Amino acid sequence: MAHTKASNTPSPRTIIPTPVNSTADFAAQQRNMSADNASQGSGVKLKKEIGLLDGVAIIVGVIVGAGIFVSPKGVLLYSGSIGQSLIVWILCGILSMVGALCYAELGTMIPKSGGDYAYINVAFGPLPAFLYLWVALLVIIPTGNAITALTFAQYLLQPFWPSCDAPVEAVQLLAAALTSLLTVINCYNVRWVTRVTDVFTGTKIFALLVIVAVGIWYLCAGHTDHWNEPMRGTFTAPGLIALAFYNGLFSYAGWNYLNFVTEELKDPYRNLPRAICISMPVVTLIYVITNVAYFTVLTPEEILSSDAVAVTFGDKMLGFMSWLMPFFVACSTFGSLNGSIFASSRLFFVGARNGHLPAAISLINVHCLTPVPSLIFLCVITLILLFIKDVYTLINYVSYVEALFTTLSVSGLLWLRHTQPKTERPIRVSLALPIIFLITCLFLVISSVFQSPIEVGIGTAIIISGIPVYYLTIHRPVEWLRNLSQSFNLWCSKFFICMPNQEKFD
Repeated sequence: MAHTKASNTPSPRTIIPTPVNSTADFAAQQRNMSADNASQGSGVKLKKEIGLLDGVAIIVGVIVGAGIFVSPKGVLLYSGSIGQSLIVWILCGILSMVGALCYAELGTMIPKSGGDYAYINVAFGPLPAFLYLWVALLVIIPTGNAITALTFAQYLLQPFWPSCDAPVEAVQLLAAALTSLLTVINCYNVRWVTRVTDVFTGTKIFALLVIVAVGIWYLCAGHTDHWNEPMRGTFTAPGLIALAFYNGLFSYAGWNYLNFVTEELKDPYRNLPRAICISMPVVTLIYVITNVAYFTVLTPEEILSSDAVAVTFGDKMLGFMSWLMPFFVACSTFGSLNGSIFASSRLFFVGARNGHLPAAISLINVHCLTPVPSLIFLCVITLILLFIKDVYTLINYVSYVEALFTTLSVSGLLWLRHTQPKTERPIRVSLALPIIFLITCLFLVISSVFQSPIEVGIGTAIIISGIPVYYLTIHRPVEWLRNLSQSFNLWCSKFFICMPNQEKFD
């Protein structure tokens, strides 16, 4: 940590809160620090350390997780044919690209971290924004992180138990260790996070290129039998098509994660859309040709009976090197979890900064300039979910909820164009793009109601359960909860050596 000897005024990086004994002292201390930092022209705030390459690596790193290695069978199961499966993969990539471009307009118009939460808050107010935060907090993000960590552990341990599944306790403990390690890295230094992301993004792209190269070699060797009738068995029921899209979009999930960290992106007006325009076509192309390789080597029956398509592919084609596929899946999930922890912790940080979560979660460590309490908070919830027996079933209850709130965010883009037509928009996409994306999302949401009414009902119940929480803790907070929150904020400030964010937002 650098210090300037010529000055007696400490740098904002080295400000350490003096001991305080009451909530009133804590509040007074924070006001004094804010005034001091304002007079210095800077403050304790998140640093802009993410460049264009880092942004591309975050998007690609989060998107390319276990999905493309494990779940292509879901698209095939509900498509019915390899031809329609490829069409779904292509359309999912195009749809994700359209959505990402819409989010690029939102992200440059509202240059705040938090993604959907920030956009819904500006467009429709605090209650809908809190409900998104509530669902993301309870299920969507920590459950996704927990499943990614468990997937990593399962595939890393697989070589040690070749003839059976690894013990559940060993998988859970390794997943917990991974989650804790990545949380420490995220707490310590943003540059470490981006370096880990860059390295493991390269690793997973290399793994997919291995699959593609083997598939092309096999195809060029004359093995074209699986492509004689590519559309045979195609399903046409709207509900099944919607489920095929859900499975495809699951593998593209994460295209909006760079919007969660807009405040830490260098020159976001240029780098946000550039990162999107580079990463999304690359991911789509790699996904499509990877599926071509799968379908060339494996029969539909082999894909549908496989728990991990990439591992089955490796067992059939790589011989004594087949151990590489479980290793690559583990590397892929490691990098994906790292990027997810980094981006999603900013969502809770921004929610707390806006008063929708305890203020302690919006504190920033004065040494590392990272939202340490938010990262620890996310880690604790994820660790709890790791040891819940049926954690995998939680994803089924909220898949439609994610589509619902994505629909709401893009509706916000159209609504803001109507209500704030003169607001500066560094990026302004064609009106046709949000309309197409909105219609597609509405189709997926409505189809879910008819195809999976139980899951939709439970997801809706989770959303509605946030309404009384909002009125009891935010709209008209109960006095004892307010006092408890202030005491918690005071303790976190002292324990984690943190301060509130000093950067001002309109």
